[in-house]
Parts: sequence; C-alpha cells; structure tokens
Amino acid sequence: MATVGEREAVISGIGQSQVGRRLGRTGLDLTIEAVRAALDDAGLTREDIDGVSSWPGYNAELPGFSPVSVNALRDTLKLELNWYNAGSEATQMSALINACMAVACGQARHVLCFRTVLESSAAAQRTAPVEPKRVSGFTEFLAPFNALSPANWVALVASRYFHEFGARREQLAAIALNARKNAMLNPNAVYRDPLSMEQYMASRMISTPLCLYDCDVPVDGSTVLIVSHRDAARDLRKPAVSIESICGPFKGHDSWDQMPDLTRYYAEETGKRLWSRTDFKPKDVKLAQLYDGFSMLTLLWLEALGFCGRGEAAAFVEGGQRIALDGELPLATQGGQLSAGRLHGMGYIHEAVVQLRGEAGARQVPNQPRLAVATNGGGPFAGAVLLSTH
Repeated sequence: MATVGEREAVISGIGQSQVGRRLGRTGLDLTIEAVRAALDDAGLTREDIDGVSSWPGYNAELPGFSPVSVNALRDTLKLELNWYNAGSEATQMSALINACMAVACGQARHVLCFRTVLESSAAAQRTAPVEPKRVSGFTEFLAPFNALSPANWVALVASRYFHEFGARREQLAAIALNARKNAMLNPNAVYRDPLSMEQYMASRMISTPLCLYDCDVPVDGSTVLIVSHRDAARDLRKPAVSIESICGPFKGHDSWDQMPDLTRYYAEETGKRLWSRTDFKPKDVKLAQLYDGFSMLTLLWLEALGFCGRGEAAAFVEGGQRIALDGELPLATQGGQLSAGRLHGMGYIHEAVVQLRGEAGARQVPNQPRLAVATNGGGPFAGAVLLSTH
C-alpha cells in the first residue's frame, strides 16, 4: 500500500459548545466556547495553534448555516497562523481532510477545525415568505416540481429503495428509535423524551415515506477538533486518537436526483476509497457514527461501508438490537442528528473520539472499542474517516 499521509495526524483535542434550539447566542460566542474546551482537552494553549480549517466557510447569505469566518476567529483569539483553509466546494469532511494534509506536509503542527451552526435561530427569525426567484445549478431541475427541500430529494431515494428491496417504514423506524434511546442517556441531547414505534408511525409525513422523526433537528452549536502531528502525541493531556484513513471523493454527477442508481447515492464510492487506504476491514469495526441527516442515509451508509449487502440494510437494523449500544454495530451513540441535533457530521467525529477514549458515561459502548468509523453527507458529496486507538 502506498504511503497514507493522514496517518501522520492525530486528533489531539475535542470540544463542543452548548447545543440547543434558539439559544440566542452568536456563532462566534459558541465557537469560542468550543475552542476553549478543545484546548483544555488537549492541554494546549491558543499560542500552540498555527492552523485553522473549516467547512464551508463564512456565508453572509446563509448566516444560520455558516455564521463564523476564519478571519473573525483568528482576530478574536489573536492567532498567529502558518496555514488556514475554508471553502464550500468540498465535502463536509474537507476541514478534517485538509487539516491532516497540512500537518502531514509541515504547513502546521496544531490545526483547529471548527463547524458552527445557528440553523435553529435562523429558522425562528424568518417571518416573511421568501420571494420567488430564478434558480440555477442543480435546483433548476427540482424547483419546477416544488422539490425545494432535501427531505424531498432523499424521500425520492427512499421510495425507490423501498420499491426495489421491499423495505418497510417499521424497519426504517429502528434508526430513529435507536437514536432517541441513546439520546435519553446524553444530557446534552436536544430531544430526550421516549419515542415509541406507535408515535413514529403516527407522526406527520414530511415527504413520503419520510416522517417527522426521519428528519434531523436544526440546532445552534459548535464543534471543534484539534488535529496535531503525531509527534506531538506524547505532550498531550489525553491519549491521541489516530486517523487511520480518511476520504471525500467526488465521482459521478453533482445531483441529488439524476443518478444512474437512486438506491446507491455516492456514499458507495466513499466506502470503497476508505477501505482502500487501510488494512482494516468492516468486520473489524465495532462502532459506527453514520450520517443521519435523514434516517434513509444511514441505511445507504451501512451498505456503502460493507456492513451488510446491497438491499440488506433495512433488515440489518430491524428491531434495533444489532445497532444498540450493546449490539454488534452500535450507531448514533449520542442520539445522532435525529435526536441530539444537526451538527453536520462534525458532532459524530466528536462522539467517536469520546467513545474511543471510554469517556461516554451512561452511553458508553461496552468493551471500549478501539476502531470507529464516522461519516458525513451521503448524497452527491460524502466523506468518511476511520479512527483508531490501536
């Protein structure tokens, strides 16, 4: 196997701000809180940070989606940077991928990766209807059908999957019910009330066959990872978590609806590349934090990563035993984005590190795992990382 550059990098510290609905705090305020937690976790100071990486970069037109710029963070913390990066034309995993590359080639030694959202507050502030306007890009093929929400796009995939493989809503429900059960053990989760199959089946339909509980929860919050060169591991406050393999390929058409096979999406290419960069196999993984922007995406990730065969994911999760905390492949251990809140995949990497360290408390996976996979996206853009304490 060729040299795998990301193995020069480790996750040295993690931090997360308050996460909740309509918190009434600025994005920068939440980011600083998460940065301080991550620095303390790693035993580093702001003077140690010489790199910053983020996705998707500041966007003034979408303040809830991306409210904090690298410049604002640098100025507030008075960072002296040798390298920085942020940009939207990339996989959501790009902040971590780019940080790995920066430390591997010596552009930085300690890179602060952050993802901050104010999507709950932004939604609450919309009081006037959005004026219709001309659209371009991939939405020009969706807007004529009033398919303006990702829920519509993923529902199209789910409908085709159900048709081809005979999947049922009761099977899909296992993703949401498992997430809620785990969220009840997480004091920081947004939704912690019990959720039953009866409640799931009776909930309002958002876009057939996806109901309310199949959709993730917009929140306000920030997650920070510090990526350091592996040579720094001996000086850290806690054991470092190694980055065994990471990827975010871009293959196929940039579309949510115009694909050769609606039941595959592009998570499949990500899975192939992830395993091509390591000697580990899917059977070695005992913890998977799989992106659940919609529950259907989790099914596609299970197949894309080789945890089950094509068309078998619905049966794999049915009943929830296999994916429970004490199951063969625990999923969404902190409650996932369906119950803990949508942090765009970065929250899953944070949770994977917590679990690998054995610091998850009541929701800790038994027999502390040493290998975990985390993913984000799953439509036309997707990324995955394999983390290890071996």
